[in-house]
Amino acid sequence: MTRTILIAGATGDLGQRIVGELLQHDVHLRVLTRPGSATAPSLFGDDDRIRIVTASYSDHAALIAAASGVDVVVSALSGTRPVIVDAQRALLTATVEAGVPRFIPSDYSADYRSIAPGTNRNFELRREFAADVDAAPVQATSILNGMFTDLLTDQAPMILFERRRVLFWSSADQILDFTTKDDAARVTALAALDDDAPRVIEVAGSQVSARDVARIMTDLTGTPFKLLWAGTTGTLSAMSSVGKRLSKNPEETFPAWQGMQYFVSMFSGQAQLRHVDNDRYGAHTWTTVRDVLRTHLAA
Repeated sequence: MTRTILIAGATGDLGQRIVGELLQHDVHLRVLTRPGSATAPSLFGDDDRIRIVTASYSDHAALIAAASGVDVVVSALSGTRPVIVDAQRALLTATVEAGVPRFIPSDYSADYRSIAPGTNRNFELRREFAADVDAAPVQATSILNGMFTDLLTDQAPMILFERRRVLFWSSADQILDFTTKDDAARVTALAALDDDAPRVIEVAGSQVSARDVARIMTDLTGTPFKLLWAGTTGTLSAMSSVGKRLSKNPEETFPAWQGMQYFVSMFSGQAQLRHVDNDRYGAHTWTTVRDVLRTHLAA
């Protein structure tokens, strides 16, 4: 059966990967784009299985028209409150009014459900919107995948490659969840095609500690990588609060202080995935932390 799927945020990094995964199946895709944007036509305009639909998130009627007749709406939007809460609320409302039975919100993160209030802005925005999703008359599925493994090689400075150190906070043995963007996109596509998908799907390409990462780097380079204690998660949380107060752009999606908050959530154990189900969609060779680091070092 051919499914019709509407994707919001399809021109973003993860969104493009989700589109690529969905196109491996029997689907018709609608890509939602804002008026005046030329990005979607340049990326997808040559594929006859993709229809580009234009709607502003403030245009309720246009959003309903974009969602009408689809089987599932997939959000891969990225941003702060104006996007994760406000734009997604508009998208969710249109989804319900258009009679779409299923909705996948833009989570793609560690488990934000049990974090302490005030410790992670981006997670709390997701938790706030999740309450709206739970209250809506729609079958929803969230994908929780820990941190994107890809970030270990650039944006998430846990590994100090030149200094041969691996940073940790509080405990070097705290288990951390990592999944590559490609693997997260694959699971999202399969969940979009799964009418029996549960409210939450947890996956992790790797579940490793900082101590494990140090061992992996030592094995891959032949040079000892040592652990470096960077303080407690409480100290890191305090530092992130200072950084947030001094920030000149509070709506930046992933500033340094937000990265600190992400590590607080992970190294405290609050955001750890507890019900990983990597086999839900059959056997798959997951790309591990070791795989990503090996590729990075080779490049």
